[in-house]
Amino acid sequence: MNQNLHRRDFVKNTLITSCLASVLADPVKAQAKRNSLHMQFGLVTYLWGKDMKLADLIETCEASGIHGVELRTEHAHGVEPILTASARNEVKKRFADSPVELVGYGSNAQYHENDPTKLRQNIELTKRYIELMHDCGGTGVKVKPNGIPSGVSKQKTIEQIGKSLNEVAEYGEGYGQQIRVEVHGKETSELPVMREIFQIADHPNATICWNSNDIDLTGQGLEQNFAMVKDRFGSTVHIRELNQGNYPYDKLFKLFADIQYDGWILLEARTNPADKIQALIEQRERFEQMLNAI
Repeated sequence: MNQNLHRRDFVKNTLITSCLASVLADPVKAQAKRNSLHMQFGLVTYLWGKDMKLADLIETCEASGIHGVELRTEHAHGVEPILTASARNEVKKRFADSPVELVGYGSNAQYHENDPTKLRQNIELTKRYIELMHDCGGTGVKVKPNGIPSGVSKQKTIEQIGKSLNEVAEYGEGYGQQIRVEVHGKETSELPVMREIFQIADHPNATICWNSNDIDLTGQGLEQNFAMVKDRFGSTVHIRELNQGNYPYDKLFKLFADIQYDGWILLEARTNPADKIQALIEQRERFEQMLNAI
């Protein structure tokens, strides 16, 4: 046999084998990547759970395959700092007896106030929420900035917010409660501003709760804004309905997958469907489809 022909056949067969191996390996690698994703889908009680008593809320989550919930303050579930020790134990037991996890608390505590008295009240209220979640079995408290007050320099407000976060983060650490700062408010929802806040809020227990705002897409775009704060993410992310609007959730989940994020992706809905269970099932399935497509 001609040696050149033999050599060409050998090279050809090697290339074919290599290509087949590559084709076969891709699904295996894709499946391995999906298996390595630990993001979980949950619910913020605003708005879909705001009118539900705690028992109904847990039952709705169970029926929908939702295994985590962030309880927002002033909602019908009634989990508030005024609860007695026995009532807090009852809340803890309800979640312990269910596959649904109490992810944490969605407070309205804010630290941009220009009035020192109001600022102190918000800090002390945060501490009561921290104690509440500790007693009820949660793992953290969501807080927020809510803008830059008029007549006050941006830098002064940023510094005030950052220092306040350090105080509540230290307090929360003593109770095993993470402080989760929602990217929120006029100007303060801009990711460069949030980065500045967290340059001051350097306590490791102060973390960022990505909030899926349209402003995330401005400036240099989603990827660059994400990169500004990705090292400070906490255990919760807020999203809106996955079948509403134009927010690029597929790209967002890919960014979280790339950093091996293992927290909760929590639906903070804006609509009011009549059948909450079916609506939650639809959102959960869309979330799962998006993860499978990564």
